[in-house]
Amino acid sequence: MGAYLLKRLLLIIPTLFGVLTMTFLVAQVAPGGPVERAMAQITGTDVSSTSRIGGGPGDGIAGPQRSAQPGQGVDTGGSKYRGSSGLDKELIAKLERQFGYDKPWYERYWKMLKDYSRFEFGESFFRNIRVIDLIAEKLPVSISLGIWIMLITYAISIPLGIRKAVHDGAPFDTWTSGVLVIGYAIPGFLFAVLLIVLFAGASFFQWFPLRGLHSEQWSAFLKPYSTTGAAFACAVRPACVIDYFWHLTLPLIAMIIGSFTTMAFLTKNSFLDEIRKQYVLTARAKGLSERRVLYGHVFRNAMLIVISGFPAAFVSAFFSGSLLIETIFSLDGLGFLGFESLINRDYPVVIATVYIFALMGMVLHIISDFIYTLVDPRIDFESREV
Repeated sequence: MGAYLLKRLLLIIPTLFGVLTMTFLVAQVAPGGPVERAMAQITGTDVSSTSRIGGGPGDGIAGPQRSAQPGQGVDTGGSKYRGSSGLDKELIAKLERQFGYDKPWYERYWKMLKDYSRFEFGESFFRNIRVIDLIAEKLPVSISLGIWIMLITYAISIPLGIRKAVHDGAPFDTWTSGVLVIGYAIPGFLFAVLLIVLFAGASFFQWFPLRGLHSEQWSAFLKPYSTTGAAFACAVRPACVIDYFWHLTLPLIAMIIGSFTTMAFLTKNSFLDEIRKQYVLTARAKGLSERRVLYGHVFRNAMLIVISGFPAAFVSAFFSGSLLIETIFSLDGLGFLGFESLINRDYPVVIATVYIFALMGMVLHIISDFIYTLVDPRIDFESREV
């Protein structure tokens, strides 16, 4: 296993290099850029990312333009930037220096590779904060959503899938399949709106809060702490923990309503395939109890396919979240950060987010291989033929 682990770790380097290269190239060829974004802010034609989702003031309406002043060098056309007409050439040059666009692309690319090799992600273009600090600031929301979504989904889907496999074709299997399919078909954001209307004071009951992870008094109390310190400070106070779960109830219900279906059916089909094999008939013929057969023999083999999907499920639940649900419940997590940074052409945040997600995904794939060997010791990755 040691040689296999070393090879997998070494493969991380060229994979990350490819991810960085592709992300950088896409950022270079994408229309618009940070310089044009800054010029739009100066001229008043910029529109926030949330306004672009639902429409808002300024959509398609040109804002005030700067007029040329006598004696100033003004770009009257021929500039490589859209929206530069009427702006001072010195101002445009200053913006290029600010974002590093006064240098050729290969110099910026080489600098990015050197910085990322030291895990130095730079500063956000428009937030005046280090990228790593910005990501850490948004982590509590993503941690809260991702961990609980994953735990609840696995805790319900796996036992449900096993019971569906044992009672295949029975009424329990039929009606639970119908419920799972209906839940999968309901869009999460639409269900979130329904929950707000029913239970968050929009029209009927006001049982749950509408926004944030904590009430105002607890938010003020936890504000001076770091991310880890705030989690510990809240965990040792029962009232804070209750307030935390009270705020999470509706967003979690909205996000997990359709997440059980894939995992439950995957577990059921995997168990059915194993139950029909010859070694199960042999175990039953030896007089083993059905529980011993199911959990002592079938479980290990059937869970391999479920474990193989763990890295993707973890990264998806832990980091991506749901943009619309985060917006509906005013939860400023990594999902909304990534979308907003992409719209605003905040490339340091975009590239760092993709880099971190890719690194986490590869590390989790290696961890899942170790879990394979724990579940079934017969698996030996080093003896596989490539």
